[in-house]
Amino acid sequence: MEIKPLNMSTDNTAQPSPEVPDDLHLVHRSQAGDFSAYEELVRRYHGRIYGFVYSMTNSREDAEDLAQETFVKAWKALGHFREQAGFYTWIYRIAMNRTINFRKRRNRRQTTSLDEFDPDIKTAETYREFSSKGSVLRKMSLGEFQKKMNAAMLKLSEKHRAVVVMHDIQEMPHAEISSVMRCSEGTVRSRLFHAHKRLQAELAEFVK
Repeated sequence: MEIKPLNMSTDNTAQPSPEVPDDLHLVHRSQAGDFSAYEELVRRYHGRIYGFVYSMTNSREDAEDLAQETFVKAWKALGHFREQAGFYTWIYRIAMNRTINFRKRRNRRQTTSLDEFDPDIKTAETYREFSSKGSVLRKMSLGEFQKKMNAAMLKLSEKHRAVVVMHDIQEMPHAEISSVMRCSEGTVRSRLFHAHKRLQAELAEFVK
C-alpha cells in the first residue's frame, strides 16, 4: 500500500469552491472505507509531518520513508481513533513515536546527518535567538550554522529534540505539543527550557 501526497496547485487566485469538510468528517468517511477522504487528510498534513520527521532525522530519505509509514499506520489504525484528540494531534503523535523509535534503533548515528540542510532552520526561534546576539554566528553562513546546530541537536534526548522541533521550527503552541506528547504544558516548558540551555552550552564557543 502506498500513500502519496497529491500535487498542490500554485494558483492562488480566489475561486468559488464547495465548503471544505473538517477533519472529523473526513475521518468518518475514511473509517467507512472512503480512501479519497483519507487522501485529503494526507494532502492536508503530509507537509508538516514530513517537516517534523526531517527536522528530527536530517535525512530526506528517512523522512520520506517515515512519513509514508506514518500515514499507512494511521490508515490501518483509524478504527482506534478517539475523537477526544484531533486527527492532526493523533497522527503527529504516531509520527513522533515512529521517529523516536527509528532514531533509537539507529543509535543516533551522526554519519548521515551533519551535512544536510534544512531550509526551515532560518525561521527557527533558536536561529533567530543566536544570530541576533552580535556573535560569531552572525558571520556564519546559514549552511555552516545548520551543521553546528545539527551537531548540537544530536546531543539532545529524543523528547527534548522533538519539543525543540515542534516549538522552535514548526511553531506549535505549548498546548498542542502537550497533546502530542501526552504530558502537561509545564513539562513541555521544562523540556524546552532544558533543551535550549543544552543548545546554548553546545554553541557557547560561537556566541561571543
